[in-house]
Parts: sequence; C-alpha cells; structure tokens
Amino acid sequence: MTVDRPRLPATHGLQRGPEVNITVDGRPASAYLGESVAAALMADGDLSMRTTSGGERRGLFCGMGVCFDCLVIVDGVPGTRACVTWVREGMDIARQDGPGHRRAE
Repeated sequence: MTVDRPRLPATHGLQRGPEVNITVDGRPASAYLGESVAAALMADGDLSMRTTSGGERRGLFCGMGVCFDCLVIVDGVPGTRACVTWVREGMDIARQDGPGHRRAE
C-alpha cells in the first residue's frame, strides 16, 4: 500500500542546511543536513519509527538516545537510534520491525 505523505513546508522560518537525497522505506525522499534521521522520518509524515516484536508501534520518545524507542535500519544496520543519527546524502533508512527486520509494506 502506497501512502502519500506530504512533507512539512519549509516556510516556518527555519534555517535548514543543504538538501540531501535519502531513501525512506524504499522510496526517494529529501532531508536537510543538520537534522536527525528521526526529524526526517517525522517530516516524511509517519511518526512511528519501529514496531516491537509484539506489533506495537514506537516513535520518538526521549529524543536523546537513552530509551531506544526510535530504532531504525540505516544503510543495512538495524538498531540505529534515529534521534542521534544525522542524515547524509544517499542514506538508506527503513523503519524496523521487531529485532531488526525492514517493516513490511
């Protein structure tokens, strides 16, 4: 199932870094240097970052790398904390199911 997720407009008075191209769950997306993977995922329109082994959705909770609720797969590495990982050009990000599988679409 494809979901149309509009990005938040960049007209909120924020000064962003240069735009970079990333991949989110297999789709091309854009992000900005200086923002976290968590910020890029939330701006992409889906607040959940992963699901637990029991199927419960998790997202950004502490925002400082302590709670491990925002685990995602970055460039094939599961268990990456989205809140303390900065985006970069060409990064491949996937929301995580359970202990480290890509979320089924």
